Amino acid sequence: MRRNNLRKLVKAFEIPEDVMGDLSRLTMLGNKQLLIENHRGIIEYTSTYIRLNLVDGILVIKGTHLALGNLQLEQILVEGKVGEIHYDT
Repeated sequence: MRRNNLRKLVKAFEIPEDVMGDLSRLTMLGNKQLLIENHRGIIEYTSTYIRLNLVDGILVIKGTHLALGNLQLEQILVEGKVGEIHYDT
């Protein structure tokens, strides 16, 4: 109930939904870095394949020389050559 009221307030004031913490934010710098905010954990990690749990599904990242950097509670930086990103819902 409280969450629904918060959603209505966010919509009424046109606040970006990611501010609520419900949506993940992906920021790419070319194909060399990918910053993922509001993730829910690492499912699988290799140098060519990463799966992350997000609120709205699983984020799959494929590439070469992938490495995790700047690991924080709700933020991960993926470095390397990112070739493909998609959601598995």
